[in-house]
Amino acid sequence: MLLCSCFSSVESSPLYSSSCRLQGRFHLNEMHKAGDVVLGGTFRIHFFSVLPDLSFTSDPQQPTCHGFDVVGFRRVQTMAFAIDEINRNSNLLPNVTLGYSLYDNCVKLGIAFRAVLSAVSGKEEQIILDETCAGTPPVIGIVGDPFSTHSLAISSVLGLFKVPMVSYFATCACLSDRQKFPSFFRTIPSDAFQVKAMIQILKRFGWSWAGLLVSDDDYGLQAARSLQSDLAHSGGGCLAYLEVLPWGNDPDKLRRIVDVMKKSTARVVIVFAHESYMMNLMEEVVRQNVTGLQWISTDAWTTTTVYQTPDLMPYLAGTLGIAIRRGEIPGFREFLLQMLPDLHHNNSYGNSMVNQFWEFTFQCRFAPPPSGWVEAGGTLCTGQEKLEDVETELLDVSDLRQEYNVYKAVYALAYALDDMLKCEPGRGPFSGHSCGNLKELEPWQLLYYLEKVNFTTTFGDQVSFDENGDPLAIYDVMNWLWLPDGTTKVQNVGEVKRSAFRGEELTIDEDKIFWNFKSKKPPHSVCSESCPPGTRMARKKGEPVCCFDCIPCSEGEISNKTDAMECTSCPEDFWSSPQRDRCVPKKTEFLSYYEPLGIGLTAASLLGTCMCAVVLGIFIYHHRTPIVRANNSELSFLLLVSLKLCFLCSLLFIGRPRLWTCQLRHAAFGISFVLCVSCILVKTMVVLAVFRASKPGGGTSLKWFGVLQQRGTVIFLTSVQAAICTAWIVSASPTPHKNTQYYNDKIVYECAAGSTVGFAVLLGYIGSLALLSCLIAFIARNLPDSFNEANLITFSMLIFCAVWVAFVPAYISSPGKYADAVEVFAILVSSFGLLLALFGPKCYIILLRPERNTKKAIMGRGIQT
Repeated sequence: MLLCSCFSSVESSPLYSSSCRLQGRFHLNEMHKAGDVVLGGTFRIHFFSVLPDLSFTSDPQQPTCHGFDVVGFRRVQTMAFAIDEINRNSNLLPNVTLGYSLYDNCVKLGIAFRAVLSAVSGKEEQIILDETCAGTPPVIGIVGDPFSTHSLAISSVLGLFKVPMVSYFATCACLSDRQKFPSFFRTIPSDAFQVKAMIQILKRFGWSWAGLLVSDDDYGLQAARSLQSDLAHSGGGCLAYLEVLPWGNDPDKLRRIVDVMKKSTARVVIVFAHESYMMNLMEEVVRQNVTGLQWISTDAWTTTTVYQTPDLMPYLAGTLGIAIRRGEIPGFREFLLQMLPDLHHNNSYGNSMVNQFWEFTFQCRFAPPPSGWVEAGGTLCTGQEKLEDVETELLDVSDLRQEYNVYKAVYALAYALDDMLKCEPGRGPFSGHSCGNLKELEPWQLLYYLEKVNFTTTFGDQVSFDENGDPLAIYDVMNWLWLPDGTTKVQNVGEVKRSAFRGEELTIDEDKIFWNFKSKKPPHSVCSESCPPGTRMARKKGEPVCCFDCIPCSEGEISNKTDAMECTSCPEDFWSSPQRDRCVPKKTEFLSYYEPLGIGLTAASLLGTCMCAVVLGIFIYHHRTPIVRANNSELSFLLLVSLKLCFLCSLLFIGRPRLWTCQLRHAAFGISFVLCVSCILVKTMVVLAVFRASKPGGGTSLKWFGVLQQRGTVIFLTSVQAAICTAWIVSASPTPHKNTQYYNDKIVYECAAGSTVGFAVLLGYIGSLALLSCLIAFIARNLPDSFNEANLITFSMLIFCAVWVAFVPAYISSPGKYADAVEVFAILVSSFGLLLALFGPKCYIILLRPERNTKKAIMGRGIQT
């Protein structure tokens, strides 16, 4: 891809062929295995490198590497083992064999770049292209590089070609920039998460007051800025002091720093520094005998052994630290024991890593040996040597940390490839719903699936990447245990990880932690003692936020936890307890079905409803009798139904107000009473019309008061009220209202009218119809007895108007539930008045004086009068 010169054939010139030829080859320490799909990897196998002369008077020699790193080689074998394990797994990438191309970076960016370019370009000297230039690339992804500086440079180039790169040890937070590094992923948390992990530990043990020591470099200074920012954002504590450790041995500055530590009330010290910075500091700590401190270390020195000495353990024992996640890889040691050198391809470069390890471990050389080797007493490697017979770090699999990250990186690429190959044609994520395939695989296609990969390792860790290519971060929490025999053991006591849904989570076994204090308990490190429930913290002017006074909460406010930043107002339905530590429910008041007043009104409403039903039944049963048929029996039936609705609508005013009852109560009340009064008004007008029709020349008056006209008038008048109610509800709907103006500890539930104008128009319309009915009935009061229903209407309207005139001032002056009771009372009294006044005499005649329920008797009374 990057190292080829391509020559395109031209029909008129047979001198050129369609091929790509490598510009040159790099001499690299590498290890290969063929496969259908190949993964690349870069590792630190040698500590040092020697660069050639670059005068360019001749072809420069290749750089050479020396100082074999057995631990780095173990990471190479981890990748080889992971790929071998995947190939043996029938459930992951079935019918696909993975291969690898692994390279040594020699801790040099130039060599690391050579390795990656060799991996992505392929090893063939000449590549013959077909017409489509299609095919699987030499590698589809890179595992590495372990160094942030290398990863920054390499990923910026690989990102141009969308080649996935999954690092297992590059921690720089800058690599999370997706715009600059779109194809970069990693299985190790960025440096930003380590700071968050520290804060989780501080929160767990209630250490809100801590000192911070940092190294005078980018690592320490960047950590200081991040820790200060995150502490302020999370409210997890604050720094008693921040000191920058000098690079060299500066006694005056170190003495001043240790003096600050001694005088501070902070018992916890966080150190973001490398080993070299810590040594001079600890010498001064020992000189001044500064004990009683709880140290918190970073991954830079948590697992180092240089400080685990008898002289320093009285001061550093009990240290809590962050370390890269340790994992277990079942079968890995057995895999290492099966490793054998390649006796047929022993050369300085190429497939040479195993042979180099073999020569380093057994102190032998493969044939042909260097000149003078045998003469100097050196031995030849036979390949039959046994790894079990030597002590080598390669076989120490008890503390796999970077290796575990390598293992996860390989599996992440494998699962992404597996998801891509499981794609169903026509339902894929690419153009035209197409899927990727092995024959025409593009690295950018794998990136799509790598972003969505999500699996769990055999060790139980979930592996996935966020939008920046960072993993679900996880660290081990370590503790320095000082054993009775004077030795030190760094033990795992927990973990801190970032969950996709819950953020940072700290899991720690406090029973396992060794505390280097007489109490054998965590130290107490706060600037001010905790504020008890019922109080809030008030920051002391000019001091850090962790230094505060405790102020009691005001009435109506509470704090139910220690160290509350502010008092919380109780919800609307609650009030503070005397201790101000909890909210107690306010007493509630509304017209209830369970109190005597509510029970009485409910009973009266149901009684009125039953009476209407009984009267309606009587009228239906005697519907053919003259007294029922007189003056439009249909209006009488409709009037009874409307009165029944009036009685029932009063129930909407009883019980706890809700939105639907508030909206419905006045609408039902208004429409029911308008329907009732409209019927009465039409009946009154019919009385006048009939009387005038009985006189000579008055027959035409009935023409305007036929059955259809009566129905239409009632419907029209009722529709006007319905329109008023609709406009009221739509524009300013009545809503439930919690009135707290009367009492602080009591809630009065009521319905807010929403619009006073709407309520006034509703009542005014009912009142105008009632006054009109009363006026017409009053005019018809002196008609002959045969039409004496006008007297009953007049009397009923007088009762109706009197009730509602008295209602207005009583309603306005009644608070809370008593306003509802007044309105219900008015509805019931006016309804009973109409029912008894209009239908009482008729029911009396129908039931008790049936002899008067004849046309002759009714007309006879009129003649006798």
